[in-house]
Amino acid sequence: MVLGTLAQHGPRHGHEIRRLAELTNVGEWGGVSVGALYRELRLMEIESLVEAVRTERVGRRPARTVYAITDEGRLELAILREQATRTVHLGPDPLGVSLSFAGDGADREELASWLRARRDSCALAATQLAEERLHMVARGQLGPLQAAVMYRGQLHAETDVRWHDEFAKVLAGLPPDEEKRRPGV
Repeated sequence: MVLGTLAQHGPRHGHEIRRLAELTNVGEWGGVSVGALYRELRLMEIESLVEAVRTERVGRRPARTVYAITDEGRLELAILREQATRTVHLGPDPLGVSLSFAGDGADREELASWLRARRDSCALAATQLAEERLHMVARGQLGPLQAAVMYRGQLHAETDVRWHDEFAKVLAGLPPDEEKRRPGV
């Protein structure tokens, strides 16, 4: 995110990069740790991926270091972009593990309740992403590529909603728990 921002927008200080990260909410949908931005900038400087080009001071604000991407940083950006584009990253699935290995022991009504709440959160996220995307496009804050990436996140959330709806049907169609079917229990 930092290297791409510097390559696309030219030299920037950390606060400008942080504001862009916050504006686009990249921490939530992209896994970028906005809180670690300044530490990462210093590490990238040590690795010669970025270089400090000047220090600016506006009014009484603290001095800010302006960074630019280096040739080494552009090469690293190209490598990272290729890796991110070519690699399918599905990541860990704690929900799948929970349902596969601990689902039978759970109270089905309680599980169904948890899943409904989770479904509602996914639906809300999809709606919010759609609204934010349209708002940011209307204000000129997102170009077509960035809008398409946000739309991808919206589609992921909508797909998760559909999965929850299907899983609710599967859960409802399961036979009663063994414990509840045994006489005397």
